[in-house]
Amino acid sequence: MPAPDRQDESHAARRESSGVEIVPVIDLRYGSVVRAKAGDRAHYQPIVTPLSPTADPVDVAAGLLAAVPARHLYVADLDGIEGRGRDVASLRRLASAFPAVRLWVDSGIATRSEAEAFLAEGLGLPVLGSESQTDDELVRDLADHAVLSLDFRGEDYVGPAAILATPSIWPERVIVMTLGRVGMGSGPDLERLSALRRQAPARCRLYAAGGLRDGHDLAALSKIGVSGILVASALHDGRL
Repeated sequence: MPAPDRQDESHAARRESSGVEIVPVIDLRYGSVVRAKAGDRAHYQPIVTPLSPTADPVDVAAGLLAAVPARHLYVADLDGIEGRGRDVASLRRLASAFPAVRLWVDSGIATRSEAEAFLAEGLGLPVLGSESQTDDELVRDLADHAVLSLDFRGEDYVGPAAILATPSIWPERVIVMTLGRVGMGSGPDLERLSALRRQAPARCRLYAAGGLRDGHDLAALSKIGVSGILVASALHDGRL
């Protein structure tokens, strides 16, 4: 039997001791999983990963969940976000294949009727991306029945100012999505995360998104009070 890899053991130990929840991520386009990089959606390509034999969403999700057992799986439905129609078929397949895992789905939901239709399907929690909202009404209405994603491109927040400026309306789960760091391995935006952690109500659980490199970053996130992080590239590349 080969000797254990000490680096792998070290990563696993930091992952377990940090207390930071890892939420695996898949980005869907035209029914396949694509590799996200720097938020440049026009150039995302079908994923090639040692975790899955294909780019099929169920195959990729199975590989991610084998690499890191998780309670939640974040799905970016790019067809929905970009206005081509939501990929409900893939979401249904994922929900059926992994009944013990709760999906967090960003599909560009921006109206009460869209949110109600999604919740009626029983496919998980809708993610309200700030970039998709026109005001703060839906965030207020859905409260903890949704996950809020505060979306940033570069230094700029994308979305209605009222959402960012009113932490009292934020739901229990809030993602801080730093799009420019997605897939880049440049490290989480600790400064912004620290600032938002100070602004957020104590009941809010903050989730970082973008830039995770390895277990050291998990320890840094735990230190500033971040509850979890959305991860794709670090899992596919074997860094976590």
